[in-house]
Amino acid sequence: MSQAIASGRGRPRRLLTWRLALRELRGGLRGFYVFIACIALGVMAIAGVGSFADSLVDGLAREGRVILGGDIAFSLIHREASTAERAFLDGQGLVSVAATMRAMARTPDGRTALAEIKAVDQAYPLYGAVAIESKQGLADALADRDGVFGAAADAALLARLDVAPGETLKLGEAALRATGLLQPGSLVRWHYRLRLAGADSRDRQTKAVAAAGLGQFPEAGWEIRTRANASPEFGRNIERFSEFLTLVGLTALLVGGVGVANAVKSYLDRKREVIATMKSLGATSGRIFAIYLTQVLVLALIGSLVGLVLGAALPFLIAAVFGAIIPIPLAPAVHPAELALALVYGLLTALAFALWPLGRGRDVPASALFRDAVAPERRLPRKRYIAATAATAAVLATLAVTLAFDRNVAAIFIAAAVAVFLTLRCVALLLMALARRSPRPRSTLLRLVVANIHRPGALTPTVVLSLGLGLSLLVALTLIDGNLHQQLTAGLPSRAPSFYFVDIQQADAERFDAFIRARAPGAKLERVPMLRGRIVSVNGIKAEDLRPAQSAAWVLQSDRGITYGADVPAGSRVVAGRWWQPDYRGPPLVSFENKLADGLGLRLGDPVVVNVLGRNITATVANLRAVDWQTLGINFVLVFSPDTFRSAPATQVATLTYPDGGTAGEEIALLKAAAAAFPAVTTVRVKEALDAVSKVVLDLTFAIRGASAVTLFAAVLVLGGALATGHRHRVYDAVILKTLGATRARLLAAYVLEYLLLGLATAAFGVAAGSIAAWAVVTRVMDLAFVWLPGPALAAALGALVLTVLFGLIGTFSALGQRPAPVLRHL
Repeated sequence: MSQAIASGRGRPRRLLTWRLALRELRGGLRGFYVFIACIALGVMAIAGVGSFADSLVDGLAREGRVILGGDIAFSLIHREASTAERAFLDGQGLVSVAATMRAMARTPDGRTALAEIKAVDQAYPLYGAVAIESKQGLADALADRDGVFGAAADAALLARLDVAPGETLKLGEAALRATGLLQPGSLVRWHYRLRLAGADSRDRQTKAVAAAGLGQFPEAGWEIRTRANASPEFGRNIERFSEFLTLVGLTALLVGGVGVANAVKSYLDRKREVIATMKSLGATSGRIFAIYLTQVLVLALIGSLVGLVLGAALPFLIAAVFGAIIPIPLAPAVHPAELALALVYGLLTALAFALWPLGRGRDVPASALFRDAVAPERRLPRKRYIAATAATAAVLATLAVTLAFDRNVAAIFIAAAVAVFLTLRCVALLLMALARRSPRPRSTLLRLVVANIHRPGALTPTVVLSLGLGLSLLVALTLIDGNLHQQLTAGLPSRAPSFYFVDIQQADAERFDAFIRARAPGAKLERVPMLRGRIVSVNGIKAEDLRPAQSAAWVLQSDRGITYGADVPAGSRVVAGRWWQPDYRGPPLVSFENKLADGLGLRLGDPVVVNVLGRNITATVANLRAVDWQTLGINFVLVFSPDTFRSAPATQVATLTYPDGGTAGEEIALLKAAAAAFPAVTTVRVKEALDAVSKVVLDLTFAIRGASAVTLFAAVLVLGGALATGHRHRVYDAVILKTLGATRARLLAAYVLEYLLLGLATAAFGVAAGSIAAWAVVTRVMDLAFVWLPGPALAAALGALVLTVLFGLIGTFSALGQRPAPVLRHL
């Protein structure tokens, strides 16, 4: 028998190991449900996020022509294409022209709303079709009838203005060109969409047309998009959001890894008699290790497969439930690459957390295993298993960083995870050391509580690690959510302007100022010129060749608002260089926002080329500014010296701020009066815009909380599993103490006090760690002011404390209910 176990008597060792491992698992999965659930949750999150993101990308690629409105699109700001540019476009294929801008929509009785306007030609749309509720054609819907042009309007706009189809709306005074809406410098975008003859699926023709457009008209300043990148910013946002959710899934896996380690340790503890017997019969330590490693991998595979099935089904579920309301095409499908990656993550996590307890069990002699019931030994696994654990964790970390959209974020996440694990371990060791060195209490109850915290086999390390991870995440999310809500609903409205006025013509500027001062005499009016420009190159490097910091990349992705002036803008302060003299008339100078300049690698004296109205303007960086964006006042990334665009057809942008914040009645009255007197001026009521932004951001935080619930659920599972691992020891303790005369009430009080002390110590760490994490995210990532909110943080800690005591008592009641005789007979 001993030879059979040791060598397999000629049978392949792997086959014998496999048979023994499966035979052990025939008894059921008791003790491994938390293990399987934790792995399944993490794998489901990663597989589901990857599959959903790929389904969105596939949907965008499949419907790229319809989304873009053509095979390729050339867009200009402020101006139409020149004769030469239009001739080039006409020579490439069928062209459809559209102009988009914002303006005030008004009803005859004075109700107003800000509207996005699109004017199209007869060729629109080149792909797809326009759906109109009245079933009439687009040309018929837009036709001029008795001097009034038709329009196809969003139902939400009609509902807001309480207008029924067929009634009249005003944009200015009449139709688009007749209104004076389009003036030199008006903030209008011209879109030229092309339908290419014989465009191939590999987009070779669209790439050739794009290259020709840039080559023949290098100073046109147009933005070029093809059907392959119909919405590049949305694609980047998908990648960022999927990266965040993947990190949430990894967090769930890492938290679940603690559950894996606890489950393996508890399982080996229950199997120590079996291990000791097998070793006594000649089984080698390597064979023991292989048997239980096989079992762990089989269980990890089961959990991973459950997670893969759920993750693969997620895109189909979302399409079925939310497909009708998602405003983007979704092409649900099974994505093998994403599922394979999630499977690898799941197996690597299980392996990384299982090797350590397996390695400890491998090298324990049979006599020590039998002795462990009364005198457990503290021991580390062999160096090879420590190295294997470290190597597996390194592979997991490398995989996460390599595949991340932003590797810096992923690397910070990995470093933070390692730091939290080590810190929690140190907190547990510190608690045990303090309990061990504390004065001996006179109370028997307190002596039992203190001994339970530091005795061999104590629950302290597992409870602190399990509870600390979940609580840190919960506090961080709670404080981030609270700060966002406070910033959007409390801090901003009291400091923000009441109105923004856009597209004020130069000729109307003084009349507009007089009109506003007459109707709001105590309010503060600020007005500056504004143009739109696109950064072409920075310090001699083309914008498309730059490798900016992630936080600054958005500046290069489209045109930006720019201004010029003699004085430092309000809300800004110069932090490097010097501001130009008010009467400066030299070569163009530019002031850059300092954080974005640093992200682009800009220094004082570097040249920046900006395309404005089809001309490339080269300016030298004269100074850098720190800008307080949270005031919502007028400010720009780029501010040029006053003579740079003095003769350019710029429009004006203005803000109006009431000293006391203004009342809703005052603001609505002014809104109606301004819309009637200046129909071409776009009026934005800031409080309404803030409400819209607040809703979007709060919806986003709700989505983040929902996604993070996976991690929190895993933490709760791990905490429950950690307390369950100590059940066997609790039964042993309870039986011995009851035999010695302890009452059930006294034992219950001791266990409650123990869990309460552990929960309090861990809660203190969780609140501190979560607060630091929230501070870092709010101030470093979101670039907002951070306020520590004691109420939400302490409420989260209190909830975790109650959960710890509750879970502990659930296991304790069953332990206290054990009769001494049956337990003592099996000791």
